[in-house]
Amino acid sequence: MVNKDQVSGVAKQVKGSVKEAIGKATGDKGTQAEGMADKAAGKVQKTYGDAKQKIKDSF
Repeated sequence: MVNKDQVSGVAKQVKGSVKEAIGKATGDKGTQAEGMADKAAGKVQKTYGDAKQKIKDSF
C-alpha cells in the first residue's frame, strides 16, 4: 500500500526532472536549478512516506 507522501514525492521528482530538462534545453540555469531542487524535495518526501509506511506495516 502506498501513502500520500510517497505519491506526492514521486510526483515532485517527475516534475523536477521535467523542469530540469527544460532548463537544460533552453539554457536557463534558474529553471534547471529549480528542477534539481524539486527533485531533491521529492526524494525527501518519498523517503519520509516510505518510512511512515514501514512503521505502519510493522504493527
